[in-house]
Amino acid sequence: MYNGEAYITGSCVIRNNRVYKDGALLWEAPQDQELPEFLRAGYDHFAGQYPKFHKMDPLSKLGWLATEVLLKDQPLSVPPERTGLVLANKSASLDTDLRYFDTVKDIASPALFVYTLPNIVMGEISIRHGFKGENAFFTMDTFDAAFIAGYVTQLFAEGAVSACICGWVEVMGPVYDVFLYRVEQQGAGVLFNTGNLQEIISI
Repeated sequence: MYNGEAYITGSCVIRNNRVYKDGALLWEAPQDQELPEFLRAGYDHFAGQYPKFHKMDPLSKLGWLATEVLLKDQPLSVPPERTGLVLANKSASLDTDLRYFDTVKDIASPALFVYTLPNIVMGEISIRHGFKGENAFFTMDTFDAAFIAGYVTQLFAEGAVSACICGWVEVMGPVYDVFLYRVEQQGAGVLFNTGNLQEIISI
């Protein structure tokens, strides 16, 4: 039974070629490493053994990798159909859209076409972890912590989810920023609210 409170029980931030979990730096790559090489190195370091990763676009790779770090050694204990995903970014799938458009001039790439929707990143995460709960992807200029907190709180209040992965997954060319939160009705963590969402990502 939802008592009006939920808790942030974990977080992952990936920016500036560094990976943080729960505020602690776990791993970093050279600052001059390009995004594709950084993602490959991060995959090798944290995951491996998931060949489909190499077919994903950068947006999906970033969201997938952040979720791997977030749930590594600490999987969610709620049923998959009770786990929600709520993500947002600024550029939607424009990074891949532009690369797909370049291929249309010659031979359109089906491999890129499947990633010309931003919510595909949630599909990749759900396939990997078996999530079947409510999901939503929003596009906004900047991360709106109040909006995300309100939306996820409503899912808890309606009884739609018992846990939720939420946050920001943005990539446009070489520029990227990812931060995900693990939010649960039960568990030790900080209270899930706008202030704590902002504080956690101020790394």
